[in-house]
Amino acid sequence: METEDNPGGSVQKIVRMAETESQQLALLANASMLADELLPRGAMKLAPSHQAGRMEIPGRAADRQNRFPELREWKRKLQRAVDRLRDSFCQQHALDLIFNEDGEIRLTAEIYTSIGVNKNEADCFPSPLFQEVFTKLTQITSIAMDMFVRRERFATVLLMKLTETVILWLSEDQTFWGEIEGRQTPLTSFGLQQFYLNLEFVIFFASQGRYLSRHLHQVIKNIIARAVDASAAATGIDPYSVLPEDQWFVEVSQIAMKMLTGEADFGNIDRDATSPMEVTSWSTIYHDQDIVKRRT
Repeated sequence: METEDNPGGSVQKIVRMAETESQQLALLANASMLADELLPRGAMKLAPSHQAGRMEIPGRAADRQNRFPELREWKRKLQRAVDRLRDSFCQQHALDLIFNEDGEIRLTAEIYTSIGVNKNEADCFPSPLFQEVFTKLTQITSIAMDMFVRRERFATVLLMKLTETVILWLSEDQTFWGEIEGRQTPLTSFGLQQFYLNLEFVIFFASQGRYLSRHLHQVIKNIIARAVDASAAATGIDPYSVLPEDQWFVEVSQIAMKMLTGEADFGNIDRDATSPMEVTSWSTIYHDQDIVKRRT
């Protein structure tokens, strides 16, 4: 907020929107500190016991606040306001990922149903949207490290909520599931593999970043199980007989994470090992070997 003097001597307050991620995170950090520390501390100084000159005992601020019901209720209201601000931040950035600038949804069933039976059509790398989710969360993590000093828990919950917002959208999108579970364009084994990889990638990077909640993990597992059932019903084939082992998804996710953060190092390889095409080739070879092992 800025002030501007008018010719008549009055002061006009100018409120500027927090547009960038840094500005929005700074607003969240300030709001959280005000609600948790500064305003309750100021209110305690106005309490009768403080004005009467009673001695303060270090480390007893929370106990003193609990003795005043009005302060407890006021603090709860402040916390709810901060939670709404955090949820608004998560919703905005989730929608920015899910929809393009023209308002068209990017998280569609066609991403998976369009992958044919030819295994070469499978990306064997997280889809662009999920790469962007990871990149967004990585950027927010970097900024939050400076903004939320000694308030790491708030930053962790923020990352957790943003990831959950994107995944819950996928879980509850009836149009998406109507196409996935419909019989007109069945989900092939390689379409399922891509879907499975995208969600295992989310589990992997959220776990590495230490913001994988039990709720998020369970929701993702439920989504995967629903897609597996849809594929089995459409093709009549047991998906687990053609899907790679779990370790394959972990290794591809690890490579993808290193590539997206610029930390990939595949040793002395003449070709460009950081190219998505190279990872696709490696993943396809690994997948073929894995299927042979499972069938023998």
